[in-house]
Amino acid sequence: MVIDFNKAGGLVPAIIQDATTKNVLMLGYMNKEAYEKTISSKRVTFYSRSRKCLWTKGETSGNYLNLASIDVDCDNDTLLVQVHPEGPTCHKGTATCWGEANDSNPLLFLKDLQDFIEKRHEEMPEGSYTTSLFKDGINRMAQKVGEEALEAVIEAVNGTNERLVYEGADMLYHLIVLLTEKGLRIEDLAKELQVRHDPNWHKH
Repeated sequence: MVIDFNKAGGLVPAIIQDATTKNVLMLGYMNKEAYEKTISSKRVTFYSRSRKCLWTKGETSGNYLNLASIDVDCDNDTLLVQVHPEGPTCHKGTATCWGEANDSNPLLFLKDLQDFIEKRHEEMPEGSYTTSLFKDGINRMAQKVGEEALEAVIEAVNGTNERLVYEGADMLYHLIVLLTEKGLRIEDLAKELQVRHDPNWHKH
């Protein structure tokens, strides 16, 4: 990875993003030494423009930013640093430097779930229920989607909201397994719904 530290006098902006929630936590600056220490220690280190020295986030508070990944932008002069934070990021005690909560969006888990299911599809570990579905074949997978959809309908009509959520989750899981077998992603369904949301969309 090539980083242009010379463009702005030896410093590059480092956007800090939670690797799990994808929320932006803070903005700091790194010089070459801070970048190298971040890589070697796996904890984010910045260059303090006011104190003129390196500082590792959390070295006094214990609220470290554990490194997940670093990417550089197209101009090689801005870093996107994904982290796993320990505690609040801001020195004022908030989760982000904008005072926002660092809550995860449950919808993002659907992508992570399919990533996990795709890994199961590649590795096919013994003893896994997901593996057994793939081994049973496309007809069984489609049947399971139908069975779980029917159970969700029953709960919607005669059951409780809690049971509807439970059965709906079962249906969605089996649908993602089916999509994976067909080489599709849950994002493909989201894109289709996005297209349909256009006022000019007409049913095929």
